[in-house]
Amino acid sequence: MYRRIHIMGASGAGTTTLGKALAERLPHVQLDSDDYFWEQKYTKQSVVAERLNKLQTDLARHEPWILSGAVCGWGDSLRDTFDLVVFLWIPEQVRLERLRAREYERYGDEGLPGGDKYEDVQDFMAWAALYDTAGPEVRSRTLHEEWMAGLSSDLLRLEGDFTVEERVEGVLQYMSR
Repeated sequence: MYRRIHIMGASGAGTTTLGKALAERLPHVQLDSDDYFWEQKYTKQSVVAERLNKLQTDLARHEPWILSGAVCGWGDSLRDTFDLVVFLWIPEQVRLERLRAREYERYGDEGLPGGDKYEDVQDFMAWAALYDTAGPEVRSRTLHEEWMAGLSSDLLRLEGDFTVEERVEGVLQYMSR
């Protein structure tokens, strides 16, 4: 059985959602990289050494686990820790629409023109829109492909606009083979 699963992909691809759904069906604890990356959620990044130490401590304490989100760069030392990496990709239009809805849920009217969070939302959406076309200098498909090329673990790619349940079933089928 796969005991150390990492789910990665673009912001808005559904890594956290899939991680939570799998944790409901498996004996795994779900952890999310955002909980380590941010000292103050979405405003202040934690110090790299501190976030990595905290994450490594939690991974050691909670096996089996599922880690959702991106750790490329700051978590490169974890690459050989994973038994299975699941890469999620969805079409850009679908992903950006999900992100717009999520940002509205998060900030409400404050994220709309004239709101206090409008510029922050616009900057985030512009960054997120780069995923499929940018180079490895940002969180991009190029960076993820390069990172995955160095994996020693199994790699499952789920590419397309699938429901959460279809993704769960895809992972479970892969794990049972």
